Amino acid sequence: MVKISEEIIAVVQACPLFTGLNREELSVLLDQSSCRIRSFGKGELVALAGDEIGFMHIVVYGLVTGEMVDFAGKVIKIEDIEPPRPLAPAFLFGAQNRYPVNITAGSDVKILSIPRDEFLKMMQSSERVLRNFVNIVSSRGQFLSNKIRFLSFSSIKGKLAQYLLDLLKKQGEDSMQLSHSQAQLSELFGVARPSVGRAMSEMNQEGIIRTQGKQVQILDLARLSALLK
Repeated sequence: MVKISEEIIAVVQACPLFTGLNREELSVLLDQSSCRIRSFGKGELVALAGDEIGFMHIVVYGLVTGEMVDFAGKVIKIEDIEPPRPLAPAFLFGAQNRYPVNITAGSDVKILSIPRDEFLKMMQSSERVLRNFVNIVSSRGQFLSNKIRFLSFSSIKGKLAQYLLDLLKKQGEDSMQLSHSQAQLSELFGVARPSVGRAMSEMNQEGIIRTQGKQVQILDLARLSALLK
């Protein structure tokens, strides 16, 4: 059994899995498990798509990236995962408890690994941890649903339209601040970065939107919505 340092415990305490637990409660849970710290160098493969998930992994230092490779060999970035987030929590249990994507270290990384059966015992002994886990799994399902929705649109303009309409719903104004750069949008949509810029320029010229930096104003909501069809 490895003694987890106070520095690591401070990071893990901020993990959504342990929201609401004080330092002492968390230390007791970790001390009762055979958790350990694993280290990876930048560019190293942390997990391969299809590998069985036997641990609840929590990033405590550095950054990892989830990536999907299609049949043509094209790499689609799903997301970056920074401390103190867990890796693939929605796939920890179930008949197909395998990593859905490749996970690669984007920098030097440290990961806290808790055996799956022992994490199950944590949830049985702490209602707070159980509730947190259920909330996280639900949120991940919603995230993946949105990701699939973006990828389902055949045109880049359709992807942009869905993204802007989602922002409109959240921000409530037709003039809004983009929450992603064009580079991030290209990764989110699974397309080349120049394609995103070109689609935005065309939508500007067509009078559907007006952009200035990361500020976007919707000029024609009906035509923007029509791009979803």
